[in-house]
Amino acid sequence: MQRIRLRYTKRGRLRFTSHRDFQRAFERALRRAEVPMAYSAGFTPHPKVSYANAAPTGTGSEAEYLEIQLTEARDPERLRELLDESLPDGLDVIDAVEARTSGLADRLQASVWEIRLDKVAHDEAERAVAAFLSAETVAVERMTKNGLRTFDARAAVARLEALPAPADRPGDPGCAILRLVVRHLTPAVRPDDVLSGLRATADLAPPVPAAVTRLAQGLLDEESGTVTDPLAPDREAVPAAPPTAAGLTAALAPGGSA
Repeated sequence: MQRIRLRYTKRGRLRFTSHRDFQRAFERALRRAEVPMAYSAGFTPHPKVSYANAAPTGTGSEAEYLEIQLTEARDPERLRELLDESLPDGLDVIDAVEARTSGLADRLQASVWEIRLDKVAHDEAERAVAAFLSAETVAVERMTKNGLRTFDARAAVARLEALPAPADRPGDPGCAILRLVVRHLTPAVRPDDVLSGLRATADLAPPVPAAVTRLAQGLLDEESGTVTDPLAPDREAVPAAPPTAAGLTAALAPGGSA
């Protein structure tokens, strides 16, 4: 069995694709690309695909991850190309590595998000960010499947800054860009929860819906607030060399390790 880890995107209109819709599209792509998938046992076998921390519907992403299990070995880069060709534009497979380590999900500790606030001045966004960061706690409410939940949005934010962005057309008031690093806690804090927190602490209310994109997710360096590539350990791991005839002879000889 071979395990391959993939990074894919949700761009443009495809950001409105739900996780279930993506699952269906991806399973169709596996069939089109003739990937030799391993299947689960039982009455209704399913391809062995593990999805990790999918972005909320309506948000774009440059860093979604999943892992597939194959019955036959394949070159990861060629597999990436075949799957990318089999998916619609916007759902793009941009990286693939052979899994040589365990615990991909455990390495997804935080996400880097970018929030575009059209028609919000940069100095207004800066004031809101300062108010949010200075608060010890920022209580926000969100409706979940278990009812209305209240939780602290401030505790999840490892880093938050406001960046200026140029106007798209002459005469436009421009926009502000929020760049934030959010820890993956339970319950999960999403970018819209942070926006709710900015509204509560600084009365920041963008006149148009914010455009949200996940730029990265992975291991969090608490000291610097940076997020590192979760596939790097697999790329850096050295595959075990196959045993040589001389090594087998030595191991099986009297006094050997076998």
